[in-house]
Amino acid sequence: MRQATQTAPRLKEAQAGVREAQGLALQAQARPNPVVGLEAENFGGKAPYNGTNQAETTLSVAQALELGGKRSARVSAANAEVTAAEARNRQASADFAYELAVAYAAAEAAQARADLAAQALKRSQDDLGVSRALVDAGREANLRLVTAQAAEASARADAEAARADAVEALARLSALAGVAEPYTSLAGGLLSAPASPSTADGVPPADMPALQVARAEREAAGKQVTVERRRAIPDLTASVGVRRLNGQGLTGNDSTALVAGVSVPFPLFDQNRGNVAAASARANAADARFEEARLRAEADWRSARVQADAAVSRVSASQQSEAAADEAYRLARVGYESGKTPLVEVLNAQRALTDARRTTLDARVARVRAQATLARLAGRAPFGE
Repeated sequence: MRQATQTAPRLKEAQAGVREAQGLALQAQARPNPVVGLEAENFGGKAPYNGTNQAETTLSVAQALELGGKRSARVSAANAEVTAAEARNRQASADFAYELAVAYAAAEAAQARADLAAQALKRSQDDLGVSRALVDAGREANLRLVTAQAAEASARADAEAARADAVEALARLSALAGVAEPYTSLAGGLLSAPASPSTADGVPPADMPALQVARAEREAAGKQVTVERRRAIPDLTASVGVRRLNGQGLTGNDSTALVAGVSVPFPLFDQNRGNVAAASARANAADARFEEARLRAEADWRSARVQADAAVSRVSASQQSEAAADEAYRLARVGYESGKTPLVEVLNAQRALTDARRTTLDARVARVRAQATLARLAGRAPFGE
């Protein structure tokens, strides 16, 4: 997880979303730029305005003034978007930690299945050797040898398939973590990690990432309504400048004069009602999404707790079943070598042992998934930081 924080593309995408929101919040603080204008009048026409003798030149600066708290509303809405982006980043981190734990457990289980298949192949080869020796000694019919050979071939095919599945699982884990060189093996440890203690009650944490995201998005949508309502207030534009009067004019000499003005749009046609209605609708949708997220979080939390407790019990039961299957195979093998047990019972016991060990692996993977689900819902890394 520490390595993936620096390399995983999904985490980089979520972090970029936060930086984008921060950049937009910084831009929201900017005020309108002043407008500098240079204007010349009364030149290039018929006498007495031909040429530039009567020209008047005006240099002015105009500044738009945002009224009605537009800037403060815009900054507040942008900061709310930053909060929402940070909440989405936390949720993305929790979701990624869950998927990474599940992918790691799947790769670890695939390696273990490959080892089980190799062990099953070794047992089949041992059984084949015993069968061949018994047939050569005249204590078994050739049919037993053929049966043992078929079982050995099947075990070999299973071992090749399990090895390919392990390579695929490692490749998927490598892609999720965003590493340049694919993993070739794992040290293990996650499937055998101790079970986390069960939560004391079924009440979901108040800081669940899904709820934080929905709450922050609802807050941002509400502030956007305020932005659109205040945008309908006309902005005032004030201008001030200096006008240069040519000496051929009424004054008879060159002179300068100050000019100033104020303009404001008249909201006759556009009162921004459509944008206000759209923002209000988005705010209502955000309220509905928050309520849905709250109900879903409660249901998911209760379900995850039940699944986690059941997974722990399933691991315990499968371990007992595996121990019984191991003892049954040992007894069947001893009986077969002494000529008291038929080969078919040995093969059945071997398959039962392999199946029991695979069931234990599946139960351990299910336990990892259930505990990782609880961690994801609570917004923490599974199996500790």
